[in-house]
Amino acid sequence: MADLEVEVVAEIRRILVEELEWKGAVEPSQELLRDLQLDSLGLTVLAVGLENRFRVKLSEEDGAGIHTVKDLASLVVTRVVATPEEPR
Repeated sequence: MADLEVEVVAEIRRILVEELEWKGAVEPSQELLRDLQLDSLGLTVLAVGLENRFRVKLSEEDGAGIHTVKDLASLVVTRVVATPEEPR
C-alpha cells in the first residue's frame, strides 16, 4: 500500500504544478490550505483530478478530516483499496 500512497502523492504534485500552476515544493506534511494556498476551486480541481486518475469518488464529507497532502493521499488509497475493479 505504501507504493500506492507514493503514486497518489506524485499525482497530487502533478495536478498542483500542471493544472494549478503551483511553483513550490509539495511534501506530504504540507497543509492544503495554509501551505499550498488552495482555495475551494483549487481543492475541487485537485479532487476531480484524483477521482479521474484513480477512479474513485471523493465526497464533501471526506474533506472534513483532510488537512495535509498525506491525509488526502491516505484517503485516496483507502478509496482505491475499497473500490472493486471494473471488468474489462
